[in-house]
Amino acid sequence: MIPRVIAIDGPAASGKSSTAAAVARHLGWGHLDSGALYRAITLATIDNLAEGGRRKGEGWSPQRILALAEDLPVRLVLVNNVFRPEVAGVDVAEEIRSERVTQRVSEIAAVPQVRTWANARQRQAVVEHPQGVVVDGRDIGTVVFPDAPLKVFLTATPEERARRRLAQRGEGATPADVRREATILAERDRADSTRAVAPLKPATDAVGLDTTALDQTQQVAHVVALARDRFPG
Repeated sequence: MIPRVIAIDGPAASGKSSTAAAVARHLGWGHLDSGALYRAITLATIDNLAEGGRRKGEGWSPQRILALAEDLPVRLVLVNNVFRPEVAGVDVAEEIRSERVTQRVSEIAAVPQVRTWANARQRQAVVEHPQGVVVDGRDIGTVVFPDAPLKVFLTATPEERARRRLAQRGEGATPADVRREATILAERDRADSTRAVAPLKPATDAVGLDTTALDQTQQVAHVVALARDRFPG
C-alpha cells in the first residue's frame, strides 16, 4: 500500500520543519518532525547514560541506547495532528532544542541501529493517521518512505540558512555572526552528506525547491499546490 506521505527533506535550517508544519495545517494532515525523535533519544541518552565525563559515545553501545529508548520509553504521541516527542511520558518538545542536545544529536543519529529503530516508529506513526502525514527530515524520501507520492527537497545557501538560524534563536545577525554560523552549517552538511548510513541527498524523484529568495508563505504555497495535484480530493 502506498503511504499517504509528503516527504520533505533538506539540510539544517532550510525551512523543513516550519514548512512541513504549515503544509500539514493547510491540508488537515498530521506533521512528524523526524529530527524531534532523534533529539528525544539523544536527550534520553545524555541524561541517563552519561558516564564519568566520557564523550563521543564511549560506553553508549547501540544496545544500551535502544534498551533505554524502549524502557523509558521514547515515543511519538499524536496531539492535535502533531506527533509530539515524549520521554518517560513527559513532553520534551522544548528541551530537545537545547544546545547540549544539538551538540550530540548527529552522533546518536549516525548509529545504524538507532536509525532502524527511528524509521520503524515513523512508519508506524503514519499508519496510525487516517488522512496522511507530512514528514520532514534528511532521509525521508530516500530511506524512510521511498514510495511517498510526493517528495520535496528544500535547499538554501548556507548564508541564508545561517541568518534564519540566528533569527530563530533570537540572536544578532552581524556579518561575522552569519559567516560563523554558515561555516557550522556547511560542516553539518558535509557530515550529513558523507555519512555511511542514510546520507543527506535528494531522492531521484524529489521536487527541488531553492528557498533562498522565498519567504515561508511562498514555500508553503508551493508545496501545498504540489500536494493538491498529487493527492486530488
